[in-house]
Amino acid sequence: MRRRQFLSLAAAPLAAQAPRRPNFIVIFADDLGYGDLSCYGAEGYTTPNLDRMAAEGIRLTDFYVPLPFCAPSRSSLLTGRYPFRTGITRNPTPDAGINDYGLPADEITIAELLRPFGYRSCCIGKWHLGHIPKYLPRTQGFDEYFGIPYSNDMRPVQLVHNESVVQYPVPQVNLTRDYTRRAIDFIAANKSRPFFLYLPHTMPHKPLAASEDFYKPGGTSKDLYASVVRELDHHAGELLGAVKANGLDDNTFVFFTSDNGPWFGGSTAGLRGMKGSSFEGGIRVPGIARWPGRIPAGQSSSAIAGVIDLLPTIAAAAGARLPDRTIDGKNLLPLLTGKTKESPHEALFAMNNDALVSVRSGKWKLYVRQPVPGMLMNAAASEWVDPRAPDGVTILAPNEQARPDLFPGVKTGAAPKPMMLFDLENDRSEQNDVAARNPEIVERLKALYDKMNVEVRPIQQPVANPLRRVKGGELRYDR
Repeated sequence: MRRRQFLSLAAAPLAAQAPRRPNFIVIFADDLGYGDLSCYGAEGYTTPNLDRMAAEGIRLTDFYVPLPFCAPSRSSLLTGRYPFRTGITRNPTPDAGINDYGLPADEITIAELLRPFGYRSCCIGKWHLGHIPKYLPRTQGFDEYFGIPYSNDMRPVQLVHNESVVQYPVPQVNLTRDYTRRAIDFIAANKSRPFFLYLPHTMPHKPLAASEDFYKPGGTSKDLYASVVRELDHHAGELLGAVKANGLDDNTFVFFTSDNGPWFGGSTAGLRGMKGSSFEGGIRVPGIARWPGRIPAGQSSSAIAGVIDLLPTIAAAAGARLPDRTIDGKNLLPLLTGKTKESPHEALFAMNNDALVSVRSGKWKLYVRQPVPGMLMNAAASEWVDPRAPDGVTILAPNEQARPDLFPGVKTGAAPKPMMLFDLENDRSEQNDVAARNPEIVERLKALYDKMNVEVRPIQQPVANPLRRVKGGELRYDR
């Protein structure tokens, strides 16, 4: 008996010294363009905190989302799977009646993957993977949720805590600040246990809004856009400061990216297209990773990677097994930690709604299907009226919103058609179709596309049902 007691007591200090599992923070901006941070070429303002994050870790120059709009990118980030596997190829949209549509319950998210290891998970911000109770974050492994469950221009714009509406209407000028304060509180409350913080910010999705510390009335829409991005940067710095202040810096993996390319007013830094476009400006986004002691500082990598890689990367860092299903993402830790300079992907694919459109392998990108150019400025641009503009009643935000004359990307180049090939290393703006001069490259990439396209299955489209509010603030829909 005494020996057993001795062994037990002797083992206790060793167990206490076992390393704690790392914390994970994913900051996901909404509609932030590739060129909207100064470390990616922004002009007219600076983003010193995110620039410093990149300098203290790694900046990925060829980082992608699989579809150029909101919900599909979120499904891929949280599951590591292409949208055609999750079925999320469009956006849940309450004011269009797309309500009974969201991430299927049998999909496994990062939060669900980490839960068996004692992680506390919180989602703060824009969910957009289903806004009726059966799709909200706590059905997908998160312990708590706070935010607008879809885009901030989709009526009704209301803040939800867990499954209940807590504010309507919503003064949007406070969102970035308030989301960050809640995130900092979550970090402080969970500093003694491993946590996963998913912070999908509302901004800079339209309508743009910044707090009084950053917004100056009477400016232009470009001034407002700059204010919004500067505030995002400021609060990213506040969040990183909270990680350090709580003694968690060396044990916390932080990743910053965006869900797609920019809307009007943003910048693609010379990439073709914008949000909604199959061209690079729609799907190439910033990607910054920081983890002191694990990710060497001062790195930049042009290896192709994407949001589908976050789940397997986090799984590897946490010592968790991947879910028993097809995971399209790859573990990026060898790339991020400097052990390799090569991408783990032979190819990355992009979609338009339900269909595969393009394949990228190395420096080459082949559009098997005709690329979608996105919204182009035309003669009537000055007369364009946004039906979801701030109205002072249901959508509360500044009036000087960006318009189509502030196109964020390049509009020139070879006319869209099927089987276009671009050399992105030498033609990042996708101006010159070089398919005719490189038939062997076209053949190789088309074979990669065909192999993946076999796995794409028809997806049942959502049926419109009107949304209504009921007593108690819970979200409901009418069949």
